[in-house]
Amino acid sequence: METNEIYAVRLEKKGVKPTAVRILVLKAMLESPCALSLIELETLLGTVDRSTIFRTLNHFLAHHVVHDIEDGSGSLKYEVCPDEDTCTVDDMHTHFYCEVCHRTFCFPSIHIPVVDLPEGFRLHSINYMVKGVCRECAARMK
Repeated sequence: METNEIYAVRLEKKGVKPTAVRILVLKAMLESPCALSLIELETLLGTVDRSTIFRTLNHFLAHHVVHDIEDGSGSLKYEVCPDEDTCTVDDMHTHFYCEVCHRTFCFPSIHIPVVDLPEGFRLHSINYMVKGVCRECAARMK
């Protein structure tokens, strides 16, 4: 199976029609070592305009292809949901925001602590953000 077919199948599993732009956005996000903002995606995909990427991200959010992360930088970051079939609170993990290089890293092996809400409250998402200096920036500071 060709690479683009793999991305297309992943989108179809989520109920998303795999257009050329959607495949490009998904591919860029999966190849990135960290969560990406709209502006970062626009830079990576120089031939795709910002409004098209924005609409694609919103469509991906609605179909649980990606989830968004508020890292405190004033710009939402987006990350592909780890499970190809679903994206639930159980899939959420810790994120790390580097205050020097402004990248947001995902730590899928560090799960978010369980939150017991009072009766009647429903949990839809969790944003667990750790802030500090990443390994690369810390090494440059020495």
